Amino acid sequence: MAEVGAVIVAAGRSSRMGGPTPKQYRLLAGRPVLAHTLRVFEDAPEISFVVLVVPPGDEARVRRMIVEGYGFRKCLSVVPGGAERQESVRAGLSALPPCDVVLIHDGVRPFVPGERLAGLIEAALAAGAATLAVPPKDTVKMARMPGLSRTTLPRDRLWLVQTPQAFRLEVIINAHKEAAQKGFVGTDDTALVEMSGGEVALVPGDYTNIKLTTPEDFVFAEAMMGRMTGMRSGFGYDVHRLAEGRKLVLGGVEVPYEKGLLGHSDADVLAHAVMDALLGAAALGDIGRHFPDSDPAYQGISSLELLKRVVGLLERAGFAVVNVDATVVAQAPRLAPFIPLMRENMARVLGVDVAVVSVKATTTEGLGFTGGGEGMAAYAVAGISRQMQQHWR
Repeated sequence: MAEVGAVIVAAGRSSRMGGPTPKQYRLLAGRPVLAHTLRVFEDAPEISFVVLVVPPGDEARVRRMIVEGYGFRKCLSVVPGGAERQESVRAGLSALPPCDVVLIHDGVRPFVPGERLAGLIEAALAAGAATLAVPPKDTVKMARMPGLSRTTLPRDRLWLVQTPQAFRLEVIINAHKEAAQKGFVGTDDTALVEMSGGEVALVPGDYTNIKLTTPEDFVFAEAMMGRMTGMRSGFGYDVHRLAEGRKLVLGGVEVPYEKGLLGHSDADVLAHAVMDALLGAAALGDIGRHFPDSDPAYQGISSLELLKRVVGLLERAGFAVVNVDATVVAQAPRLAPFIPLMRENMARVLGVDVAVVSVKATTTEGLGFTGGGEGMAAYAVAGISRQMQQHWR
């Protein structure tokens, strides 16, 4: 069986996209585009390891926030790219462990169908080089000068090239060496193989395998995610009594206060509401069903650990977290200074960007059991979606 590696190129600065955030880091359905792309290769049984190429200076942040944050174990290296794509690919190839075949893929193509990879790899082993491609749907003309056409190209012989592109390792390395010696710059890696005299097998791709290049592409991508992933939402509510001699823990943050919340676990009312919202969205019951207070295993346990287990339940059921919006109801203490850390804690456990985790705090103006300082309550709404890979398979 062939050893297959992948180089994911995400070193661009998004000049055509505009805005302060490079497109590979922009959120799509609650996660960075690059995280969606990496998930395809993480889940593909044909892929042994991945090298990720990012803009210089972004290596540590990407490794921490995306590779480790989303648990991409196949990603062995995060390396800096160059000024041009061809330089970035060379950097990725230089960091790649020995393998038989390498797939080179654009980091901003998050919709590559995982079931196409096996055929692509087989074609590369046979021909030396292969690429996913689709026939054009429109008539293609060649302009004699800007805005003036003279020739209509034969559409039955034209293909629109996509990524990933697959190569026997020695073929693409030699092609890059020859291109560097001749000063040749190609628009993709198959052009380098063609320049060196090789042929490229064309493997049927998918029209949904778009490259996110312009703002309009993101509109289409969001629509695709909503159609393909099956959005669902859930509501959660929890309440705990305040008692002396207990720590007050909210969102995994220990808040200084004279009293804490009473419960079998650490009684983190915020995390409990979020858990119930997530379980409700997936129709998986409530936290009492999964973590009963009659079980000594959960005595004093951190609710962030329970939240992590809820995420595991969702993943096994084929769901991913999209967003969370929660409100803590308490007369005292003042919670605003601690909310940023609550959001960070829960985002880390949920495996999403902190930007899609909202935590708010309010009082009841002295009314009711929360207003009288007897206890605290929390409400939460959560969005989840069917995991993209599970849908495609």
